[in-house]
Order: sequence, then C-alpha cells, then structure tokens
Amino acid sequence: MRLALLVIDVQNKFFNLNQACSDSLKSAIEYINAAIDLFREKNLPIVVIQHKSEEEGLAPGKSAFNVPESVKLEPKDIRIVKTYGNSFTKTGLAEKLRELEVNTVIVTGFCAEYCVLSTYRGAQDFDLTPIILKGSLASDNAEHIKFVEEITEIISYGALKTLL
Repeated sequence: MRLALLVIDVQNKFFNLNQACSDSLKSAIEYINAAIDLFREKNLPIVVIQHKSEEEGLAPGKSAFNVPESVKLEPKDIRIVKTYGNSFTKTGLAEKLRELEVNTVIVTGFCAEYCVLSTYRGAQDFDLTPIILKGSLASDNAEHIKFVEEITEIISYGALKTLL
C-alpha cells in the first residue's frame, strides 16, 4: 500500500465564513498537521489542494486563496488548484498520484459534505482507496462531519500512525 495525504481547501477565506467554520477548521488543522508530520517522517507525498474561484476572490496571489501559515506545509509539497468540488476533475491529480505509485489516499480538509466527499468518491472512480482521517474534516455543521465519517471508510490518527 502506497499512501498520499490530501489536504483539501484549507484556505484563509473559509475561516471568515462564520465562527463555526473557523472553529471547525482550527480543530481539523490539529489532526492535519499531525498527519503532515507523520507523512513527512515516512517520506510520503503530501498534496495540498486549493479551490480557485475568481467570483469568490479565491485566486492565486490573493490572501483568501492561501493556506494559513498554521498548516505545516513546505515548498516541496505537491500543489493542485481545482475549480470543481471533486479534486480529481480537470486537475491532473489522478495522473500525479499514479506517477507516484499511490493507491490509497488519506483525505482531510474542508468542507466535509462538499469538496471532501466529492474528492473521496472521485478517488474511487480512479480505482484509488480513499480513507478519511477522523477529526481532520471541517464544516460549519458538525452533523455533516459526523454524517461523512459514518458513510465513508475512516481511520483514527493512532491507527494511521501504527499502520505507517
């Protein structure tokens, strides 16, 4: 099994939507950063996916587009810019993962019920095994996170650490 970590749409703009989003993202980042440390330690790929929407002010070069500094990214991390909910749609993500011989993706990020779930299902369309990292999803509705975790394959950080 060759894994990659997907960090989806953890961008400055989404911290400003409302307090629930901000709090949820801050909580998710704790798990995301722990996973980043683990993947870096094991020399496994980390893929940062950012949503681009000119209408929403989400464009490269704008502060809203950026990933907050609290996320432990490095320049060597793979960057993907998407314009659809599914991170695989018209991005080259599947090809990049194939090139790296990845067959399993650990999925994290915002928003649980939209882009995260779309990407999870998109991974299946490319014969990848997607697994949600419990605690690493964000939404402005905690019930939506719970729902996504109930209908997907999930792994705890402790189990992931043991697996790797």
